[in-house]
Amino acid sequence: MPPVPRKAFALRLDPALHAAIERSAATDLRSVNVQIEVLLREALARRGVRLDPVDPPRRGRPPREGKGARDGKGDGRE
Repeated sequence: MPPVPRKAFALRLDPALHAAIERSAATDLRSVNVQIEVLLREALARRGVRLDPVDPPRRGRPPREGKGARDGKGDGRE
């Protein structure tokens, strides 16, 4: 399954907070980015905030629309 697209943005952190997250990430064998995401998810869960599931991107060509589209009638040519 292809990875879910991520939203990139700048985040300003106190250097001491960043260092603590780096240590925590190293302990859990994660990147700082993933560790921040895990910590945010845990904090939201503790507050009772549920995340809406993200539909994975659809694969393949989108269905045809309009004139000549296959609608189960004929061979799709006009």
